[in-house]
Amino acid sequence: MLTRLELAKDWVRDAGNFLKENIAAPLEITEKTRYDDLVTNFDKEVQEQIVANILHHFPEDKILAEEDEEKIKFDSEIPHLWVLDPIDGTTNFIVQKDNFAVMLAYYEYGVGKFGLILDVMKDKLYWCDSHKAFCNQKELELKERPLAQSLLGVNSYMYRSNSGGLLDLSHQTLGVRIIGSAGISYGQLLEGKIIGYFSSLQPWDYAAGSIIAERIGYVTLTISGESPHFNCRERVFTAPSYLISEIQKYIKK
Repeated sequence: MLTRLELAKDWVRDAGNFLKENIAAPLEITEKTRYDDLVTNFDKEVQEQIVANILHHFPEDKILAEEDEEKIKFDSEIPHLWVLDPIDGTTNFIVQKDNFAVMLAYYEYGVGKFGLILDVMKDKLYWCDSHKAFCNQKELELKERPLAQSLLGVNSYMYRSNSGGLLDLSHQTLGVRIIGSAGISYGQLLEGKIIGYFSSLQPWDYAAGSIIAERIGYVTLTISGESPHFNCRERVFTAPSYLISEIQKYIKK
């Protein structure tokens, strides 16, 4: 019998193949909260596919999914909870046909057991088990370097407005990179291309990435230095544990 992790890999891969096969198909695009907060018919279809797979195999499990109108609350009392972002970087999916990801995380009683991020167009699956993290079959490890010799992945608004002191922090580094997808940014973080990722995120944006990153020595905190609450949009960052105290000298609560 396949484990939850093995099944989840298949589901995420199937979703990625479905999106690649339909990358040139006509899109039905709807605005959610504002003009640049978009959802497509493919966000909804991928979510429906993965949710159906989860409930077929594990009908008692709970699911926190981005495109649900009524979302359950993250609760450490829930025995089995999945957190799903069917297409992370929807605007990139619409405009660039690149730099978007499928993300799925799994928790037991509030503890992250595994996460998966599929960079769809580059066919890179970032994932972890209970001990190690991987990109496809290559084991990942933290590449230590000084803050002053590193790049940051950032949210454009937070950077421009110096929210949380992010602009000030960037002056202590070699610069910033803005991608427009939490999943793709986490992929760069896991491969050592950036040393930290700072953004304003919902739980489904950082659930998978934070679990995978934790396996190789990263920590995910709010700008104020707390553990994320997982029930609302928060300004969060993921960075190596050895740099947390240095970073916190520059960020502002």
